[in-house]
Amino acid sequence: MIGCSYSGSLPLSWGRVFEITCTALQLQFQPALSLCLNFLEQEIDAHSCLDVASFAEAYGMPELLEVANSFVLRHFQNVAATPKFQDLPAKKLRRYLKSDSLFVPSELVVFKAVVAWIEACPSKRLKLTKELMKKVHFPLMNVKEFNEVKTTKLWSEHNTEGLYLTILEDFHSHHVAPRTLCRVYLPKNSLVLVGGDQISADFSRRSPSRELWFGNSLRNYTGIVKNVEWRLLGEMPKPPRLSHEVAVLTGKLYVVGGQSYEGTLDVFNSTYRYDPLQNLWERLADLHKTRCNFSMVVLDRMIYAIGGDIDPETNLDSVFFLGDSKEKGNTEFCHAATMLDGKIFISGGLDCRHQCRVSMFLYHPERGTTYLAEMSQPRARHCMETLNGNLYVAGGVTVDENMTSIDQLACEVYDSVSDLWSALTPLAVPHVGAASVVLEGMLYVLGGYCQEDYRETRLVHRYDPTIQFWENMGEMPGPNTDIRACLLHLPNHLRQ
Repeated sequence: MIGCSYSGSLPLSWGRVFEITCTALQLQFQPALSLCLNFLEQEIDAHSCLDVASFAEAYGMPELLEVANSFVLRHFQNVAATPKFQDLPAKKLRRYLKSDSLFVPSELVVFKAVVAWIEACPSKRLKLTKELMKKVHFPLMNVKEFNEVKTTKLWSEHNTEGLYLTILEDFHSHHVAPRTLCRVYLPKNSLVLVGGDQISADFSRRSPSRELWFGNSLRNYTGIVKNVEWRLLGEMPKPPRLSHEVAVLTGKLYVVGGQSYEGTLDVFNSTYRYDPLQNLWERLADLHKTRCNFSMVVLDRMIYAIGGDIDPETNLDSVFFLGDSKEKGNTEFCHAATMLDGKIFISGGLDCRHQCRVSMFLYHPERGTTYLAEMSQPRARHCMETLNGNLYVAGGVTVDENMTSIDQLACEVYDSVSDLWSALTPLAVPHVGAASVVLEGMLYVLGGYCQEDYRETRLVHRYDPTIQFWENMGEMPGPNTDIRACLLHLPNHLRQ
């Protein structure tokens, strides 16, 4: 502690962090306390989260308690497999099981957690079996999962066959006559869709949008059926727009550039900022040039707009950021960009001859461009997101042997350490000009269209890297093509 007052650093580990935090609290030594709290929040894992929650509750630290409880709920499957979970007081277990923030891939996870907790101390906990089993949505299980329920030793070894028969009857009644039963999960942050376009069924009309939609909850139904509960957040200032870009900085949404079709093609240079807490829009400084079909990232609290079109005949090779612009060195549009470890990565896109690119490169505002390993196939109008320290690309278009644009269903992941690409499970349907976002460790690809017949893709697909599989998450709420997505923390009154 004395050394911290001189060096500003503190060697911390899970073996001593609680003791040091207590000392810092008693001495009211803020520098050490801040280091301890940062450690507890940043290093929390499945084995420590319950201890952090108990510590925060005992010492009256509501913010740390929220972090710990949130971790337990969103990593419930891993937490329930730890020995410390079996020591959880019944009151806390009830609270976790009834929370709308409880994230589980299957109801079997909840059932196994309850059984393990009861069997850790059956003499005191068997009396709670009926109450806790009511927190498990058995009808949402498939037959294979329910067979595991059937063979659980809890029923025979502890004389609870009657409860099992009641559960079995409930399971069969819902499968014979399916209802709207589902497990509702409220993510901490909301997936927000901004603007975009809708094409009429006969392709005669395009309808650019001003709408903002947000995913209030994720819903798991029987078997593999899932969807997003969409709600209308509001509208952005006129005009409606598509092929724009969005970014989030300090909790506020920035909407930049884009285009619209109102008799003629209009490309914009306007910038708007939305504050979700105040529900207010603000007009900011314009871009130096009109811009659409570009990409945008946040680096060091600055927003960078990269490449794009001025109009259908003119492509940009500049990067614009907060009152300045620089040449990037190569002209492209319909590419994708994202951040990883404080670096800007740019993949694919179309060149000035409208040819799909296969390239992947780093862009640095001062040092310029560094080319990296190429993708296995050319790709444009695609998505790229950072997930678990890697870069994932999905959707878009590619070219066949005749250099004709076709739907790109193949997906790839890039490892920046080895500078290598690997194949992923392909998409089931095309997603050209789709939106994308990473929400709680999963990649969402939203909307788009099919290059082959230009019909809209009105579906949301989610890639789960733990099972390496794309899940159908239901339909889009409105606009589908050239739409953009982001994550926002919305006020509670919008999510009730």
